[in-house]
Amino acid sequence: MKTAVISGGAGGLGRALSTGLQRRGWRVVLLDLDISGLERTPTQIPLPCDLTDAGQLAERVSEILGLCEAIDLVIYNAGITQIGPFEAADEAGHRRVFEINYFSAVALARAFLQPIRAARGTHLAISSVAGFAPLYHRTAYAASKHALEGFFKSLRSEERAHGVRTLIAAPAFVSTNPGDGGPQADGTARPGSAGDDVDPMTPEAAAEAILRGMEKSRPMIPVGRVAKAAWLINRLSPGLYQRLMERRIDGA
Repeated sequence: MKTAVISGGAGGLGRALSTGLQRRGWRVVLLDLDISGLERTPTQIPLPCDLTDAGQLAERVSEILGLCEAIDLVIYNAGITQIGPFEAADEAGHRRVFEINYFSAVALARAFLQPIRAARGTHLAISSVAGFAPLYHRTAYAASKHALEGFFKSLRSEERAHGVRTLIAAPAFVSTNPGDGGPQADGTARPGSAGDDVDPMTPEAAAEAILRGMEKSRPMIPVGRVAKAAWLINRLSPGLYQRLMERRIDGA
């Protein structure tokens, strides 16, 4: 039985990815701050972890390697956003977005680098349309996702020689945490909790599209109609894409 590790496993997309993988015969280890709502079964192992805490992460990685004889897939799904204009954005919140969206993914990739090589497995980074294009009132989020994509696209070239796949999925809006209460005082919020989503997907539909793309070894997986359109328009005409995005998101 193959084993996958998913960060941000308690969120809507993390749960949906877990379900989709288990349906395909995988065992899944879910990492998140709060795992109280996750059931432990023979094919699903929830473990609490603050990915920004190096000590906690090292303990959990050691535990996982003790429980599982091989790690075949790591999905870097943990993330938060920061909503609002840059002029009003809190710097600590901006840094927190990077700590969770970018640096925790890098730390997790480093921790599982050798096990993934040993399994000739897969790194799968969950980015966003904001990872390759601008997004209104999401400067920190877009910057962190651009950094995430740059890291994993570069890692891809290094790990290919070890038989490792490095894939990136880029959903648009996914209804992962509707009604979550919106931004905190520093503007940070859980993904999918804002009210300005455009044609949002369900977590289940997004997860299925991501896993199908993974099965086809697609290096870049735009997830859903909005993401596919954004990918094409932004490549053909970045200026047009920016105007369309502003019109849809801020109502200009």
